[in-house]
Amino acid sequence: MTVRLLAVPKEVPLLRRAVRAHLGTAATCEVELCVSELVGNVIRHVGEGTPVTVHVRRTGDGRTRVEVTDPDPCALPVLLRAAVDDESGRGIALLDAVALRWGVRQEEARKTVWCEVAGESATA
Repeated sequence: MTVRLLAVPKEVPLLRRAVRAHLGTAATCEVELCVSELVGNVIRHVGEGTPVTVHVRRTGDGRTRVEVTDPDPCALPVLLRAAVDDESGRGIALLDAVALRWGVRQEEARKTVWCEVAGESATA
């Protein structure tokens, strides 16, 4: 599934629904969380209304790979350990906790933040 959209808050729940429809029984809360966090990071750190491409697919080994590409190769995600009273800074920590692995692919005029989440059979 590939979706091109403007990163605005009202698109996030629609995107989660599209992911559920695309993956069917393979859709997990972890995949939906990753999609939400990655698009939310674009909204917060690159700017609301930024054009993004979201790609979600099953891999050959049963994992689900989520990729979010935006046009800012410099605004990189940072894994923070938020204090109990911090109001932000938990997004990438959540992603890190639920994803098997994640990373960033930088190009000259864009970046892709990706993660892979275990399939149902791997968590059962």
